[in-house]
Amino acid sequence: MPQIPDVSPLLAFVLFVAGTAAGAVGALLGLGGGVFLVPFLVLLLHLPMHAAVGISLITVIATSTVVTSRRMGQSLVNLRLGMVLEVATAAGGLTGGVLAASLSAGTLQRLFGVVTVLSALAMLARLEKRNVILDPSADTGRLGGRYYEDESDAVVSYAVKRVPLALAVSFVAGSVSSLLGVGGGILKVPALTAWCGVPLRAAAATSAFMIGVTATAGAVIYYGRGDVVPWMAASAVLGVLAGSRVGSALSARATAKWLKLLLAAVLIAVGVLMLARSR
Repeated sequence: MPQIPDVSPLLAFVLFVAGTAAGAVGALLGLGGGVFLVPFLVLLLHLPMHAAVGISLITVIATSTVVTSRRMGQSLVNLRLGMVLEVATAAGGLTGGVLAASLSAGTLQRLFGVVTVLSALAMLARLEKRNVILDPSADTGRLGGRYYEDESDAVVSYAVKRVPLALAVSFVAGSVSSLLGVGGGILKVPALTAWCGVPLRAAAATSAFMIGVTATAGAVIYYGRGDVVPWMAASAVLGVLAGSRVGSALSARATAKWLKLLLAAVLIAVGVLMLARSR
C-alpha cells in the first residue's frame, strides 16, 4: 500500500517542477494540468491514488484562476456558455466526490486511462475542423461568441450546437474531475470542439474557467476526508502558478491544428500509462 512520504525539501522541489509542467500543459490545452500531475504522483512518486487526486484538484483551482484572468480580456472565455454548463458540471463534481470513496485505486486508474484515450480519438477525428466563422457579423445565437484570432488575423465568430449533449458531457466531466483530479477538461474540451461547434481556443479558455468551480466542489470533499497533503499541494501549486503563465503565452502563438495534435498525444500517452499501471 503506497504511503505519504515525510516532508522533504528535495521532494518539494520535484513537486514544484512537476507543477510547473502541469500548469503549462493545463493552460495550453484547457485541461487543468491534472492529466499530467495525477500520473506523475501515482506512477513516479507512488502516492495513493486518492491523495494524488486531492492534491491535483487544488492545483486545478490555481490553473483556472491564472488562465481565466489572462484570457478574459481576449474574449476567449464564453461566460454565458460556461455558466450554463457549470450547473451540470458542479452537480457531477459533487457526485464524483462522493463516489470516489467507494472505488478502488485500480478502478480509478483504469477509468482514467479509458477516458483519456477516448477523448484523444475524438480530437483526432476533428483535426482539420476549426469551427470558426470568418464573418464577424454572423448570427452566433444565445450562447455563441466572437474573438480576435491571430491565426486568421481577424475577428471570428462561432455558434454553439447540441447544448443538451454539452450539458450531459459536462455532468460526466464533473464526475470524472472529482474521481480522477483532472479538472474535467479532458472531456469538455474535446466534446465542445468535436460535437458542439466551439473552436479549440474558446473551448480551452471556457473550460479553464469552469474547471476551477468544478475542482472546488470535489476538493472540499477530499480535504474533509484527509486526502489532501497540505505541504505537497502547496509545492505543486507554486509550480502551477508559474507554468500557467508560460502555457497561456504559448497558446496565443500556436495553431489550432498543432494544439489538437499536442492534446491528443498527451491524452493517449497518459491513458496508456495509467491502463498499464492498473493491471
